[in-house]
Amino acid sequence: MKKIFGFLKNEDGQGMVEYGLIIGLIAVVVIAALVILGPKIADLFTGVGEKLDTVSR
Repeated sequence: MKKIFGFLKNEDGQGMVEYGLIIGLIAVVVIAALVILGPKIADLFTGVGEKLDTVSR
């Protein structure tokens, strides 16, 4: 019986699971930010590229 309770109290892999969940949450936030801000960033780089083309001519 002590072995069963000892096995249930074993928390060796708990830290890795928590790190995995944190990394997954960060990935979801980064992907959401890129989806939301992606078009604005693309427009910004397009505008800068167009201005550089007009200046270099």
